[in-house]
Amino acid sequence: MRRVARWCVNHRLAVIAAWICVLVGAVFISSSTGSNYATGTQLSGTQSAIAKNLLQKASPGAAGDVERIVFATHGGSVSAPAVRAQIQPMLAKVANLPNVASVTSPYSSSGVKQLSRAGTVAFATVDFTKDANNISSSEATTFVNTARAAGGHNLQVEVLGDVAASTNSASQISTFIGVAAALVVLLLVFGSLLAALLPLLSTGIALAAAVSIVGALSNSISMASFTQQLCILIGLGVGIDYSLFILTRTRTGLRRGLSTQDAVVNASATAGRAVLFAGITVCIALMGMLIVGVSVLSGAAVAASISVLFPMLAAQTLLPAFNGLLGKRILTRRQRKALQAGDINPPEASARWARWAEHVQNHRLAFGLAALAVMVALAIPAASMRLGTADFGTDPTNTNTTTHRAYELLVRGFGPGFSGPLELVAPIHAASDKVAFTNVVAAVGHTHGVAAITPTQVLPAGPGHPAVAVADAYPTGSPQDASTSNLITHLRGTVIPKALHGASPTVYVGGQTALADDMATQLTSKLPLFVGAVVLLSFLLLMVVFRSLLIPATAAVMNLLSAGAAFGLITAVFQKGFLGSLVGISHTGPISPLAPILMFAVLFGLSMDYEVFLVSRMHEEWLKSGDNDKAVNRGQAITGRTVTALATIMIAVFLAFVLSTDRTIKMIGLGMATAIFVDAVVVRTILVPAVMHTFGRANWRLPEWLDRRLPRLDIEGEVIETPALDRERSAPVPV
Repeated sequence: MRRVARWCVNHRLAVIAAWICVLVGAVFISSSTGSNYATGTQLSGTQSAIAKNLLQKASPGAAGDVERIVFATHGGSVSAPAVRAQIQPMLAKVANLPNVASVTSPYSSSGVKQLSRAGTVAFATVDFTKDANNISSSEATTFVNTARAAGGHNLQVEVLGDVAASTNSASQISTFIGVAAALVVLLLVFGSLLAALLPLLSTGIALAAAVSIVGALSNSISMASFTQQLCILIGLGVGIDYSLFILTRTRTGLRRGLSTQDAVVNASATAGRAVLFAGITVCIALMGMLIVGVSVLSGAAVAASISVLFPMLAAQTLLPAFNGLLGKRILTRRQRKALQAGDINPPEASARWARWAEHVQNHRLAFGLAALAVMVALAIPAASMRLGTADFGTDPTNTNTTTHRAYELLVRGFGPGFSGPLELVAPIHAASDKVAFTNVVAAVGHTHGVAAITPTQVLPAGPGHPAVAVADAYPTGSPQDASTSNLITHLRGTVIPKALHGASPTVYVGGQTALADDMATQLTSKLPLFVGAVVLLSFLLLMVVFRSLLIPATAAVMNLLSAGAAFGLITAVFQKGFLGSLVGISHTGPISPLAPILMFAVLFGLSMDYEVFLVSRMHEEWLKSGDNDKAVNRGQAITGRTVTALATIMIAVFLAFVLSTDRTIKMIGLGMATAIFVDAVVVRTILVPAVMHTFGRANWRLPEWLDRRLPRLDIEGEVIETPALDRERSAPVPV
């Protein structure tokens, strides 16, 4: 780290130019290739996946995305000649759009069930030849605009589906608010505009390059539609934090009389090592998502790791170059005057934090139990968390969201289940198979929880595939309701096997609603394995670094508590509706099955950041004094202000993303802001010190046989000593 930092300072203009070239190159590549983020999720081995594969082979057009053009009159019937004169030409135009396989009109014989009983609402079904993620944004916009153009004169036309959802306006203001909030915090911490801008500039260049590369990679790696926002959310938070941590140590060195080069090298050899380890830990936690086996989630893990690695590398290279260029100008005017006057002995430890550390030491049991009670209380709602994909009824209700308005029209005319039908699909090898499928359709139609079912449609056989029978079943509940999930299980486990009576065809329950339910089931089953793998890897890393068993064990438990608190809050807000209006939630729904995986990976990694920042300084003091209480108190007194500033920036950035219109990003932003708050305020300032004071010297013990077999990693590095720093080491902690 020393050599890298020294080289970057000595060749600062070359380093800055290299990073600008990286940014320009990444933007050029991204603009040349474009991006292709997935709006859906592909699973293998599930009934919904098998059903989709059968449809793709029998009729590629029938296996693409399905949209619904919903229209309603404010007076009169949708079957009136005037209404038909508006709708039918529009449907003809839609049928001629690129990638549209077919349009089923409610005025046709096959669409009679697409007219409501009251006659005021109807919908047309549009089958695309491609999945929604393969429909370009321009094609999606053209499709929605063509459909909605028929509205007017007491006729409302809206569009429901993933293609239509991709055209809903997305708020970009969250990024700017996050940056502005971070700048305010940095100004308060550094008291200098120039110093406050450095972390933002370093992180901004690196993150822009990372996001551009991620966009290009989305063409070859399946990534969720919210991946770009996720990368900005994570990269902005960790990048600013990493830069702030190193810059704080650099400024401390300058104030103690070190030259610019020595101050930068000293910061890189100490704080820089901690940042490197923290970044690696975050990436390990993110890459743990590969265990889950969901393609778009794996792609998001790769993308998020890139958004962490680039800002981390910039903090190690670009930031030292900027520091070398600006020199002592990163200090405030008052600090520069004090330095010129010969004052090179500013206190490293905060007197206020030192008093708090001693207070926690003296009341470790009471404070520890109280903090633990708060964490457990926040985590309680997580016990009732239900994973599932929210339907279009949870979309924003603003005037630009056609999917929400289409959902409301469908509910008014038909019921919530019509927004997400289930598909009954079966391969047909003989006439008896078709008869058996017809019996299944009849049995499903009479099942409690099924509002309606369409007649059987048989797709003809072709080279390499059999004929395929398909019928749509509309549940009485919405796609996100627990009743719909129970219905899918009931149909697969009871109704269909009973109706077949041992007949040969296998009838699968598919469709987007079933796919979402299968994904939630798969993620739920793999969540324990994922959590265990991430915790184990993080435990091993901390054990190697700190040569201890208790410290990594304590960190794992504390981080699980922080994650539990975050899960509890998002369950209370998004699923139960508690204070939902404050974060823009007008309709409750289940927790996105992707959210707990993403949140745990990010939260565990970021929590480890604070653990490394805090305990590495305690470890540094322990190696010098051999006094556990003194090391814990001094480490907290020295890092308390910085860790609090780091957390404040993280919280501000994450809370800004609560303004996002994407429900998953909104959920992750609120959850991570909560976790960082409790982690910084409750865990790092109370629980960790209280536990470490209680364990005493045992914190730093490792069995000799294990110590000999483990590799050695040094994240503290060697500090360039100055007379002022040497006197500070021997002085007592200020009280």
